[in-house]
Amino acid sequence: MSRGRWLLALWLAVAACSARAEVVVRDDRGATVKLAAPPQRIVTLLPSLTETVCALGYCERLVGTDRYSNWPASVPALPKLGGMDDTQVERVVALRPDVVLAARSTRAVERLESLGLHVVVLEPRSQAEAKRTVATIATLMGRPEQGAVLWARIDQQVQRAAARVPAALRGQKVYFEVDSAPYAAGSTSFLGELLTQLGLGNIVPPALGPFPKLNPEFIVKAQPDLVMAVERNLRDMPRRPGWSTLKALQTGRTCAFEATRYEMLVRPGPRLGEAAELVADCLQALPP
Repeated sequence: MSRGRWLLALWLAVAACSARAEVVVRDDRGATVKLAAPPQRIVTLLPSLTETVCALGYCERLVGTDRYSNWPASVPALPKLGGMDDTQVERVVALRPDVVLAARSTRAVERLESLGLHVVVLEPRSQAEAKRTVATIATLMGRPEQGAVLWARIDQQVQRAAARVPAALRGQKVYFEVDSAPYAAGSTSFLGELLTQLGLGNIVPPALGPFPKLNPEFIVKAQPDLVMAVERNLRDMPRRPGWSTLKALQTGRTCAFEATRYEMLVRPGPRLGEAAELVADCLQALPP
């Protein structure tokens, strides 16, 4: 082969490698984000996105997170960069991330992009969106097949949990409190969908949306068969006006989740399978 042809072949090989290294994803805004190569330095501004990066095996590439990200064990030591309303933009820029993963409701998205950063907006609220988020981040890392593998594992965990739910509880209606205001997990939320997969019903009709704020009287009138909440909120419920009449509270048909375990339930990320197992554990322990 002549030197000219050898150089051409080398150039073509390098070009092919470069093309393969480029990653292109479409985020929840419909925006297309292109990177010359999979990111080596990542900032995440939502706990479920942090957890997804780590579950896919790329925790070591995180250089900063939002203040609420705390799983897995290595994450709390990372720089904390505020929340959705008060992102510390200058600190994010100083970390020189290749990409920032942020929620749609993160106020600093446009500011970060104006400063030249690549921002991928992902904010899953349903299981379909959570699955798409996993696939998008796996694609961003240059390994789209990893997303399918991770989601298959989540599905298997949910199926195992569903098989453990006592038959007598199937179809029972749940009030799952996500905030003492009170806000509930509706049937169209990722959490409501998880309860459905476990064979449970929901006192919140789909028309009210994924996480509606409810009138307390609505809950009392609905008389849920089961009540689920973070431990501290469940402990206070009997003191709320009229709530002492809830039969579920009277009979102990409740699931009180310790705060760190509760976080796993309310994050639409890769621990959804573990969350299903946690709910199944509680249901198995309830009085008949």
